[in-house]
Order: sequence, then structure tokens, then C-alpha cells
Amino acid sequence: MVIISAGLHFRLISCMLFLTIYCSSCKNNDQAPTAFYYWKQNFALGTKQVQLLKNAGCNKLYIRFFDIKWDTKNNRPYPEAIVNFNGLTPAQNITPVIFITNQTFEKLDKDSINSLAIKSLALIERLTKNQHIAYQAIQVDCDWTMRSKESYFSFLSTLKAISKKKLEATIRLHQVKYQFKTGIPPVDRGILMFYNMGKLSPDPAAPNSIYNPGDAATYISSLPRYLLPLDIALPVFSWSLQIRDGKIIQVYGKIGSAELSNTAKFTPAGKMVYRAASSFFTGGIYIKTGDIFKLEQTDKNTLDQAAQQLSAHLNKKHKRTIIYYELGNLNLSAYKATDFKEISAYF
Repeated sequence: MVIISAGLHFRLISCMLFLTIYCSSCKNNDQAPTAFYYWKQNFALGTKQVQLLKNAGCNKLYIRFFDIKWDTKNNRPYPEAIVNFNGLTPAQNITPVIFITNQTFEKLDKDSINSLAIKSLALIERLTKNQHIAYQAIQVDCDWTMRSKESYFSFLSTLKAISKKKLEATIRLHQVKYQFKTGIPPVDRGILMFYNMGKLSPDPAAPNSIYNPGDAATYISSLPRYLLPLDIALPVFSWSLQIRDGKIIQVYGKIGSAELSNTAKFTPAGKMVYRAASSFFTGGIYIKTGDIFKLEQTDKNTLDQAAQQLSAHLNKKHKRTIIYYELGNLNLSAYKATDFKEISAYF
């Protein structure tokens, strides 16, 4: 029989307690950090958004600063929807994001590429200086094609050189599968957009185009061979397809389950499908009697499924950030901070 002294017993318990805390700390440190996109033009966070960002997002935020589109009338690129900061940015870690249309790089001549990079950086610098944002990276969102690849990649190279910042670029699933055909952008990291993977369809029985495992499965087996380190963007948004005479006439992000559940205006016509009971206007949108609205959305169960499917093809030893799109229009009643932590833990 071994007799343990009171002092030794106390030291053993203290040691075990330290190991428990240490291991718990290691587990938290190993978990992929959670972050959010903010995509609305007017930046203003409510109390609940700030709390969610703090509790789930480690105060890490990717803010869309502006879009760059092609002005066909004047034959030049121009900035649009420049972010308007109506309040302070509580996030401690902010990455500016700029969205550039593919048409811009299809139309842009070689002599104008450097100029576009210089002007883009100048606008980022002005916006960050005004808000006292000390940023470490820039993210560029563009769904480039074979026709625009050379111009887009040249823009990225110039932007990285003149900014002296880390550079990130969004990556679509098809650009992973066909990386040697579509090319690998000259950036430090890619952000895999794990959503909008299916075709929009007026067929009520067609799969959810935001995320469905069938479409995802045809691409993700290529992930282990992709030559760029990847962070992950996951969807927390919904939209409604307005269908008339069997054709999609518009997609609305601001018409969701709350509006479609109004039985005075809509009647259920199937799973996530609603029919307009009368003609009316809502938020400046004309809805005609008989119009079909097909609701496509994501929820905690959808995210669980997407994260499990995707993480199975990723090396968990690689550090990556999980970014949720997006905080500005997030239905705060549908998610808790722990939901995002649980999803990010898959990675």
C-alpha cells in the first residue's frame, strides 16, 4: 500500500489541474480562427453584431471597401459602392476587400493595369487612414476567366509590390479543380468560396444553389493538390428566386423566410416554395399574382454538412481562417456564437 503525503497529494492535484488547463488552452489555440465578412456599403454594427464578432469572430473582420466596375460609356474602370463608415470599427484585425468585375480585366489594356493598382491602393489607404485602421493584408475578389487571367494576375503582382502587404484572392471551386488551366493567382493566400456552387434554376425541385453536397463533391477531391494555401469562406445568407412563367426574373437577398411566411401575401407551394396570393409592392419590388418565390438558405445544419464534407479533404495541420459571409445581413436570431465555434472546429 502506497501512502501519499498531504503535501504530495496537493502537488499532484495542482499538476493535474495545470495539465488540464494547458491541454484545454492547446485545443483552443489549434482551432481555426473564426472571422466574418461585412459586405454592406454603409458600415454600422449593432450591439448584437459587435458581441457576436467578439465572442465568435475573435474580432477579425473582412470589410468590402469598394467595387471596381467597367464604365462602358467612358471606356474605363471606376470605383463604385465605396464603403461609408457610419461608426467605429470595433474589430482589432481588419482586412480590406475589393471586388472587381471580370469585365474590367477583359476590357482593360495593358498600359492601364499599373494605374488601376495604384489608384486602388490609394483609395484603400485613404479609407483606412480616415478610420485609423492598421491593416496587414488586402483581399481581392474577382471571378477571373482565361480571357482576363493575364491582366488580373498582372494587377495582383503590381498591387502586392506597391502595397508591401500580404495579398489574398478569392478562389472558386472550378479554379481549384482546373488550377493549371485557370492559373494560380500570384498572392500569399487564397480564400476558397465554398458556396454559390450550383446553377440557379426555376425548377422548385432543383438543389440549393448556395450549397449542395452533390455539386461540391465533383470539385473538392482536387483540394489536396491545390498549390496555394487556403482559408475558407462559408455561407450564412439566403436569397429568393422570383419566378414568373417558368423563368427566373430576379434574385433578392432581402426577401427571406420572414416575408414569405406572411400568409396574407404568400401561400406555400412546396418545400421552400411560395406563391404570391395577390399583386403588390414590397421594398420597391413589384410582385405579381401567381409569382413563385423559391427560397434558398443556409442554417446550422447546412453549415455542419458543408464543414464536414470540406474538412475531410483538407490537411488539419495547416493553419487557416474560417470566414462567414456575411455579418451585415446576418439573421442574428438564427445563430449563436457557439454555432460558429463548433463549425470552425471542424478545420
